[in-house]
Amino acid sequence: MNAQVEAFFDPATFTYSYVVSDPQSRRCAIVDPVLDYDPASGRTSHVNADRLLAYVREQGLTLDWLLETHVHADHLSAAGYLKQTLGGRLAIGAQITQIQTTFGELFNAGAEFATDGRQFDRLFADGDSFSVGGIAASVLHTPGHTPACLTYVIGDAAFIGDTLFMPDYGTARCDFPGGDARTLYQSIQTLFALPDSTRLFMCHDYLAPGRDQHLYQSSVAEQRAHNVHAHAGIDENAFVAMRRARDASLSMPVLMLPAVQINMRGGELPPAESNGVRYLKVPLNRL
Repeated sequence: MNAQVEAFFDPATFTYSYVVSDPQSRRCAIVDPVLDYDPASGRTSHVNADRLLAYVREQGLTLDWLLETHVHADHLSAAGYLKQTLGGRLAIGAQITQIQTTFGELFNAGAEFATDGRQFDRLFADGDSFSVGGIAASVLHTPGHTPACLTYVIGDAAFIGDTLFMPDYGTARCDFPGGDARTLYQSIQTLFALPDSTRLFMCHDYLAPGRDQHLYQSSVAEQRAHNVHAHAGIDENAFVAMRRARDASLSMPVLMLPAVQINMRGGELPPAESNGVRYLKVPLNRL
């Protein structure tokens, strides 16, 4: 049985979120929801999340899962807000503990910040299985962009996070803490081993030069044939050299510092301080 997939695009962060549903049982999952954040004022809002919320309610769906493909560095997660309003179980890769330890230290989050992943309801490992209604789903650990990256295969649809972009844009950067270009190459081969017709859903589309329309879906066959960084015939050493050179030229994502502080907490804001105000930190001269 194939899942019904509805895509929602946030132009501010070039992010795609998805509602993935079983048409028969009317049960669903939400993948990579976005919390709106204004870096100039420090204000958060729920415009994007409310679009997902409205769709779930209008379609008469019941939310089973909130699925994070990884700890995003380019947008804040709305998983906490949606869990409060719709229920469901929040899941991420088991290697989230590595991210929490690394960035908990960077942000001096303190002893009250748990680094064992308890902010999430399920920590998935490679090969784990679950379901969305009557549709069988499985988990692939696809690290390289970050250590905790997962791909969720739900029926014939795979939600691949930042592992690949559209074929004309290429592949994810690997220069974040714990990232590795050689590991990413192996993860891409894992995706390429899926059936050719598997629908691949992107987490972002930044528009390749010469293209003026945002896209979010490709297939294994299309990626294997046409991905500009990782198509069949590109060997591992050539890919690693390309990726390392490209990464060295990239700036840090604008929202990385606020995003990671929220996302490592499962989409929850940091706890309020003694004056009742919540704060995000900016470590100076560390990155």
